Amino acid sequence: MSALQRILATLYERRRELPTPYYVPGLWVDFQTTNAQAVNPYSFYASKLEAILATEPQRLVQGNGNGDWSRRAVVYNLFPRVTAAYDHAHDNVLSIAPSAEGWRDTGTLLKSIALLPYIKYLNINTVHLLPITSVGQDGKKGSLGSPYGIRNAYKLDDNLAEPALGLDVDTLFAGFVEAAHHLGIRVVMEFVLRTSSKDGDWIGEHPEWFYWIKESVPDREPDSVDPAAYGTPLFSGDALNHAREKVGRLDFSELPPPPRAYREMFTPPPRADRVSMENGRWIGVLDNGTRVRIPGAFADWPPDDPQPPWTDVTYLRMYNHPDFNYLAYNTVRMYDAKLARPGNIVHDLWDAIAGVIPHYQHEFGIDGVMIDMGHALPVPLKQRIVQSARDIAPDFAFWDENFVIGQHSAEEGYNAVMGYMVFDLHYADKFHSFLDRMAHERLPLPFFATPENHNTPRAASHPSALQFVHYALLFSVVVPGIPFIHSGFELMEAKPINTGLGFTREMIAANPSATLPLFSEWAFDWTRPHNLVGSVRYALQVRHKYERLLSNPDPNTVMLGYSDNPHFMVFARQDEHDTLVIVASSSFATMEEGKAFLSVCECDLAPVWGTDVTHKGFGAIHLKAKLGNGHVLLVAAGPEFPRLMK
Repeated sequence: MSALQRILATLYERRRELPTPYYVPGLWVDFQTTNAQAVNPYSFYASKLEAILATEPQRLVQGNGNGDWSRRAVVYNLFPRVTAAYDHAHDNVLSIAPSAEGWRDTGTLLKSIALLPYIKYLNINTVHLLPITSVGQDGKKGSLGSPYGIRNAYKLDDNLAEPALGLDVDTLFAGFVEAAHHLGIRVVMEFVLRTSSKDGDWIGEHPEWFYWIKESVPDREPDSVDPAAYGTPLFSGDALNHAREKVGRLDFSELPPPPRAYREMFTPPPRADRVSMENGRWIGVLDNGTRVRIPGAFADWPPDDPQPPWTDVTYLRMYNHPDFNYLAYNTVRMYDAKLARPGNIVHDLWDAIAGVIPHYQHEFGIDGVMIDMGHALPVPLKQRIVQSARDIAPDFAFWDENFVIGQHSAEEGYNAVMGYMVFDLHYADKFHSFLDRMAHERLPLPFFATPENHNTPRAASHPSALQFVHYALLFSVVVPGIPFIHSGFELMEAKPINTGLGFTREMIAANPSATLPLFSEWAFDWTRPHNLVGSVRYALQVRHKYERLLSNPDPNTVMLGYSDNPHFMVFARQDEHDTLVIVASSSFATMEEGKAFLSVCECDLAPVWGTDVTHKGFGAIHLKAKLGNGHVLLVAAGPEFPRLMK
């Protein structure tokens, strides 16, 4: 019996009437209704699983091997405990604890399975999961803790199970992957392999894999520069300049160490039999009686990053050398040449890290991974991680949480990077420069085409939200990147998941850490009467129809035009089969008029998105357009369309 069949059988076996109503959003039922509906959860989820199993198995998106299918991916970024969360009792409380009948309000993997047909309806072919592994509690942020504070990379978060079923979380995740594959959806997990939660399981088993400081040393308060408290090392100006200069030249020999007082906070690791959990935190006792604790991590670069230590995670000790028994930029990312030698490798730790992804391949059949903080992993370990996964599945994909679209990511075996469109799309001049780069340079690997991710402001928080989201959606499907729908985008969610990147002080103050969905219970407004579900579905249909052209990174498929209105973005995508001409206004608060120009012979254009084509010319396309208030223009012609002249 497969995992999906076992889940279905359990729903049948345990079915009973509940004493109180259980509501689900209408979008979970038929993808178009927004009103909530009262259901029997056993029957509802059983019907969803039955519908999945009743469909013909669909083919997964394919590539040319080594994870190349990523170029053709259309991604839905799923955060299960938030995306699948809902106030099922309609009592205005999103409960963390399961109900008396064993059903959770917070998102679970069973509810995520039920959402897969909805995700497929959007024309998605790949789901990217934010971390779903067990979450640490020592120093946790918010009421639930960060999914990036991973307690054990080999264990899934038990809170993603539904107690009502009595099934373990592994069975539910196996069912999720099985259901996704049945619907033709690939599954990509996300991992942080460089850090551990401060109460990680490995600490009690292998204290030598971690750094330790004296328990008596306090953590430095925010905005403090107290050298007697633990925090980011306080380098002198000369040392900072020296470090930057050497790192800038990629010279990692004899990098400036942190001050002696800082280094003396650190101690040797205690023996495993002298490490115990006290009040939810690991405490060790050295042979001389000194009590020691696990220090928090901090930003790996630059060395003078002002933020206080992260309260919930710590760095793993990748190399062991007595002269480098401390946490600093030269032991956690820009490894000093004296430290990063084969003889200093902590081999059993590297074995454990390299085994994480194969574990999920063997147990669940996942299709790829996003590596968070991959830049801080030693290069030989990264190479081993990639090779180990592809020895099992040659077409396994690796994605890099890197905001630079660089050759080095391709050389390290990655198939895609987050890239910087997520930032540049918000600024017309920067995005125009990005389009220009795509028209003149073949980028080394695909990037994610999106206006938001879990660390940035939401597109719907834009002052002209409806106008901007349509503008962003258009460009997300027509550039030669990977369309990436961050969960909640299609629901017009304005609440950020995290305030990690691109936030002003005012925005951060309005979204305290404890209220952020990355750390605490939260549910999207699935019953909002106005959403983008139809728009996203249509946009991704356009992407699918012209997928061969739109996923092609060849700069010859991209041509920039111009306009007499500086607010207009004008460009075209073309191959030997199809041509798309795109005009969009970057002015969202006003209606704009102007002419768009592209060099071309006389032709006929068929509207694809928008209908404001008012004129055609000979020798050039002259499109008179009135754009604004969320309007964009996309017109197309078939293979008889003459070649654009670069």
